[in-house]
Amino acid sequence: MTLLAQILDLAAMPEGNIPASARSMARFSLFDWLVCGRAGVDEPLAVILRNYIGAEGGLPVASVFGGTQVPARAAALVNGATSHALDYDDTHFGHVGHLSVGIYPAALAVGEALGASASELVDAFLIGAEASVRIGMVLGAGHYNRGFHQTATAGAFGATVAAGRLYGLTRDQMRMAIGLCATRASGLKSQFGTMGKPYNAGIAASNGVECAGLARAGFTSADDGLMGAQGFVLTHADVPHPSPPPGAFLFEDVKYKLHACCHGTHAMIEALAALKHAHNLTPERVASIHLRTGTRWLSVCDIKAPRTGLEVKFSYNWLAGMVLAGIPTASDRAYTDALAHDDLMADFATKITIEGDAAVTDMQAVGQVQLKDGGNLPFAYDLAARLPHTLLENRLRVKATGLIGAEGEQIWAVVAALDNLSAGDLGKRLR
Repeated sequence: MTLLAQILDLAAMPEGNIPASARSMARFSLFDWLVCGRAGVDEPLAVILRNYIGAEGGLPVASVFGGTQVPARAAALVNGATSHALDYDDTHFGHVGHLSVGIYPAALAVGEALGASASELVDAFLIGAEASVRIGMVLGAGHYNRGFHQTATAGAFGATVAAGRLYGLTRDQMRMAIGLCATRASGLKSQFGTMGKPYNAGIAASNGVECAGLARAGFTSADDGLMGAQGFVLTHADVPHPSPPPGAFLFEDVKYKLHACCHGTHAMIEALAALKHAHNLTPERVASIHLRTGTRWLSVCDIKAPRTGLEVKFSYNWLAGMVLAGIPTASDRAYTDALAHDDLMADFATKITIEGDAAVTDMQAVGQVQLKDGGNLPFAYDLAARLPHTLLENRLRVKATGLIGAEGEQIWAVVAALDNLSAGDLGKRLR
């Protein structure tokens, strides 16, 4: 089966065939996405985009975080960027991308415009997210290491599938939508540390609404925009990987951020936090730290001398210092420009060496802390283990309260009552 045929089959999956466990994870992602979006409404990039879209006018059919209602494609753009502004949203390491911020905005925008139910919206997201993961895995590490941001590239295909499912596209129309997305999907890692990174998520969502909408209207495209000659995969990947076989939902391996920084640093943070707790570890006791991490992260979160609070989120050296100094990595407010220029943090950063190791996966951190008294503390952590749903719920609700206070529990109550709600009801939570 070709990759395109697999994606088309997935897009048409009857709702009764969707695993309940995958649907539960999709609801966790909805909750986390809504919280991250509400927390990002006052970020400068969110204000700029709301003002920009507001000046364009158009049919007010879809809700915007912190705003009113605007055209669906515009809402997807603003909501994707706003919800990724804090870089605190979910990640799937199978294709190294953020799923919710590129796909839920497209699904919600179309769902509101059509009057869909909230359950239909979640299923559309889930199918789109699964498509995104599978396409991202075919693109492989070479695509990401070349400089492409898969939240925006593979994510755009997921957004297209989600929007197309809600629009009720025929199989041939979905093929056309995916072909259009192949010529539209874009996003570069060179934007990391700037407003351009969250903008990439908005681009993915907006592209999904646009491509699905055009296909619905009869727009045509290449027959196979994914794997066809000069299609997206063959032009954007060094050596395409085999398509994962149909079956279990790979989406279920999605991971949620419990620290407001690049997900590639979280295994290190968890490992050092455990050492701090077990050994009362402080920066003053440390002679050196040696970290071994997945090689791909060296071009993402190994900024040696961050200049801004945003860049601190992509700096192993600074984040290690934050953990041992007791600065809360879970609080977005901790990542200030002043912290980036703190002399004590800069001095501690010189004690840390980072090594890329092909034997260490993207979700692992391995290393050792050398103490000034001669002691040695080895550490290791792996994010791959799935948390029980009850524990995951608790940690996400704690995160939500820390980000947006009592509104976090209000949003949880909405998601818990999802079966009785419409997409429009969810839209109200954005406004």
